[in-house]
Amino acid sequence: MMRRMVHPPPPPRWGLLSRWVGPVLVGLTLASCSLVDIPDAPLDSLEPAGPFARQIDDLFWLVFWIAAGIFVVVQGGILAAVFLFRDREGRREPKQIHGSPKLEVAWTVVPALILAVIAVPTLRTLFDLTECGEDAITVEVIGHQWWFEYRYPDSGVETANVLVIPAGREVCLEMTSDDVIHSFWVPKLNGKRDVVPGQTTLLRIQADQPGLYWGHCAEFCGLSHSLMRARVRAVPPAEFEAWLAAQQQPATPPEEGTQAYQGLQVFLNRGCTQCHTVDYGPDSSFTNIVPEEAFNGPNLTHFADREVFAGAAFPYEGLPYDEALRQWLADPPKAKPGSFMPDLGLTAAEIEDLIAWLKTLE
Repeated sequence: MMRRMVHPPPPPRWGLLSRWVGPVLVGLTLASCSLVDIPDAPLDSLEPAGPFARQIDDLFWLVFWIAAGIFVVVQGGILAAVFLFRDREGRREPKQIHGSPKLEVAWTVVPALILAVIAVPTLRTLFDLTECGEDAITVEVIGHQWWFEYRYPDSGVETANVLVIPAGREVCLEMTSDDVIHSFWVPKLNGKRDVVPGQTTLLRIQADQPGLYWGHCAEFCGLSHSLMRARVRAVPPAEFEAWLAAQQQPATPPEEGTQAYQGLQVFLNRGCTQCHTVDYGPDSSFTNIVPEEAFNGPNLTHFADREVFAGAAFPYEGLPYDEALRQWLADPPKAKPGSFMPDLGLTAAEIEDLIAWLKTLE
């Protein structure tokens, strides 16, 4: 005798609906966060601080409101069809519109017109952001794992981690990579642009007002990609010229017998010169310290002028500058996974001496 299989009754509609209530509420809550004015959001691309970032922002809002209008029309049509043409007792079947030439033409032409409206300002913005202005200041950007190097070819200045620019003037970044593909992104000043080995890509940036603008590598580039950050420090034009002049000066050697002098000896004797450059000028008792092999570390001549180090990842919020240096010098690969700066096994005394020396490199 065959046993009849009994299937459980289907769950009530409310049971199925309740499964989606929680995720939907969570999604709406998270989405609403973007409507709140969150202070200290350094990578917020919706608050442009320069003309090129504003061009992108204007294009974004144009496309957003067009898309929002289309969404309302489409969803309204769906709801109208659901409620106005739902099946009712005694109601005749609605007239079928399948194959209507007028409708086929309409929903082919209308989307094409919408795309054309979006395409014109999009292409205009893309072409405008591609070529730098004739009066722009040129800065060469070299991407490394995991930090950005900046060179000012007109003045011979080399620095790292902090890009200093004059407020109110266009800066043309000529970018390439020393190893893998990176992407330079300072959202308040412009969009993302890839930094590719063997190629040069251009990025126009300009800050309306003096200030500090945060950036980040936006292309996964290895183990410490999340710690490859950047800072753009916009200063008044006169201050920028003074900064360039100061950067062109060699470092001042520490006096013999001081803790800073001891730190310099640690730097010279512990292998640091294999990767880092320090310019003490031709008249110093110290010759210019230049790596014997290929350069692969930041120029330290004006290290103390930069408020961040190690790819602009340190010091992070709440960590004092000196303590950040201690953590970094004690074990760089632990502080920044994959770091090419090795753990030299420095003693606590050597670390304190190095910190004292590094703080003289202004």
